[in-house]
Amino acid sequence: MSTLLHRCGLSTAPHAPAGEPTRVSGQSRGRTRSFTVDLHCHALTLAAEKLVADRPQKLAEREIMPRMQGAESFDYTVNVMLKAAFPKLTDLNQRLADMDAMGVDLQVVSPAPNQYYYWADPELARDLCRSINEHLASLVAQHPDRLLALGSVALQHPELCIQQLDHAVKTLGLRGVEVSSQVNGLELADPKFERFWARAEELGCVVFLHPLGTTLGERVNRHYLSNTVGQPLETTVALSYLIFGGTFDRHPGLKLVAAHGGGYLGSYIGRSDHAWHARPDARGCQRPPSEYLHQILFDTIVYRPEQLRHLIAEAGISQIVLGTDYPYDMAHYDIQALLNGIPELSAADRASILGGNAARILGLKEPA
Repeated sequence: MSTLLHRCGLSTAPHAPAGEPTRVSGQSRGRTRSFTVDLHCHALTLAAEKLVADRPQKLAEREIMPRMQGAESFDYTVNVMLKAAFPKLTDLNQRLADMDAMGVDLQVVSPAPNQYYYWADPELARDLCRSINEHLASLVAQHPDRLLALGSVALQHPELCIQQLDHAVKTLGLRGVEVSSQVNGLELADPKFERFWARAEELGCVVFLHPLGTTLGERVNRHYLSNTVGQPLETTVALSYLIFGGTFDRHPGLKLVAAHGGGYLGSYIGRSDHAWHARPDARGCQRPPSEYLHQILFDTIVYRPEQLRHLIAEAGISQIVLGTDYPYDMAHYDIQALLNGIPELSAADRASILGGNAARILGLKEPA
């Protein structure tokens, strides 16, 4: 189903403080602002938190997280970053105001990654995902011209997961789901999840791959390395398994969006190609790994124009979608500066990255 969306005229203002949305003008270096879709932004479902508040696994986070992140990073995350982000995660009016400030016409809102809760038993998992998905659908219903949403599924329970995916997309009208980089130690390419990938391809919905934490453990529990290094590595490993394991061969129609520019995959894909050519044990996929970059979509959260330039060169303009990671402090809000740093982009290229590619995979009709 296509949706017609409006564009907002925005005024100018000085650069906002670090970590805050930057107000943009209707013109950028002489260009008319394009229809703009943010495919990487989050919302917190408070009702879901109530469901897990007294569960042992949730209570254990108080001991596990300081050890995995490091006491300093954990303290800053809880007492500074999350306190600042909380109103933006939960207040719809604040979200809309920030969208206007950034020049974002449409957000595709996904669950806060800390709400995967893949440890939940079937009954709790059913209630959690229903709570999250219905909450996100309610946000969209309030502002269907500004918001779409991706939901949550309990990947740890394959049969339930398929039911939840169908309900989210076919009943609630969500445009897909968000998943983590692994599920209770299993890679996303594990046969346990084959039916999920088949159903996602059949539905034509978006699957947004966004890691939560890292399997590197205490090795990266200083200097916030658990996020800055660990999470991009998680995405890289997950995508590599999906490529080498043949998931993209079996499901060429998948609409998979990788967070944080796909981690390190595009930056060093030549090594994967070399392994594919040199070793029989790296031949699980039909083609050289670099060719599968043209089947994956990558968001723009790479911070520097030269990094985005390289990602474009490897994957192609058609595979790049705008993402900000709103509203966390690792977000990148200065959308126009990132693209202005690649002056060779044509007007059509910019329009594709800002919203055209997202509109294509979401089934939207762009405004004239």
